[in-house]
Amino acid sequence: MKDEVPNLKDFDQRLRDEAGQDLADVIPTEATKDTQIIAIYGKGGIGKSFTLANLSHMMAEQGKRVLLIGCDPKSDTTSLLFGGKACPTIIETSTRKKLAGEEVQIGDVCFKRGGVFAMELGGPEVGRGCGGRGIIHGFELLEKLGFHDWDFDYVLLDFLGDVVCGGFGLPIARDMAQKVILVASNDLQSLYVANNVCSAVEYFRKLGGNVGVAGLVINKDDGTGEAAAFAEAVDIPILAAIPQDDDLRKKSANYQIVGTDQSQWGSLFAALGENVAVAPPVRPTPLDQDGLLGLFDASETGGNVVLEPATDMDMRGKNAAPKESLEVVYDDA
Repeated sequence: MKDEVPNLKDFDQRLRDEAGQDLADVIPTEATKDTQIIAIYGKGGIGKSFTLANLSHMMAEQGKRVLLIGCDPKSDTTSLLFGGKACPTIIETSTRKKLAGEEVQIGDVCFKRGGVFAMELGGPEVGRGCGGRGIIHGFELLEKLGFHDWDFDYVLLDFLGDVVCGGFGLPIARDMAQKVILVASNDLQSLYVANNVCSAVEYFRKLGGNVGVAGLVINKDDGTGEAAAFAEAVDIPILAAIPQDDDLRKKSANYQIVGTDQSQWGSLFAALGENVAVAPPVRPTPLDQDGLLGLFDASETGGNVVLEPATDMDMRGKNAAPKESLEVVYDDA
């Protein structure tokens, strides 16, 4: 008998049952009683995968059972965790197994290091499919593998923050997670993405959703303060500030884990792990574009630019020619 494909509507409801408890009013220290499903968002290249790989490793050292799921088509989360080695993704493994008439097993897609269980959803090749749809397919397969029966303290999801539609917006739009962590730096583009995610969270809260923002991780912090000002403006806490440091840059580039007690950076990630555990999901107050630009020196961002309306003559350029008007103009009486 052919296996029945999971109904997406039923899958959505089961995810709501798994993570839909509204923790906004729960005392923070009580939030660890059930599995915490946490989605991390950030601009591509801002360091969210670096942050999450090291955070998950430190949480495991602290005795927590952690499942790390990479939901970014670049698949760099597990690469960082596994020393640069790419693990087979759920999407590519599912395709290969299906062609061979075989079923995907846990050991085909889930691997361990330092006490962390990790897997990558993956994504389609360029021009051959929708990354968001691939994420939806990946989570459907996770359900078939028994996702709702797994026993973890934390399930950490690494999502591309530049896009908050389709599959990339699942944690927020469908209550797949209780809370979101933002990663940004002291630059306009990464804070724009963070603000965009805050807007998505607030939008779905107004529609009855339960997902909130646990806080902001400032990565590559150079001390200029724009990210901290953003956190204050949208009313979310700062969970950690990871400094702009050459040692961290080199270790990240060489796929070295620094989220461990053996590292000089261990205490930083230990504190981050503790903050993530107890931070309640809050409703942010996203900024408009002018408010976001106002966090920076106007001379550096163009915040003092005045919009000059274009005219029909401007648009026609060399094709512009005077046209007779039928408008009646009356002389002043």
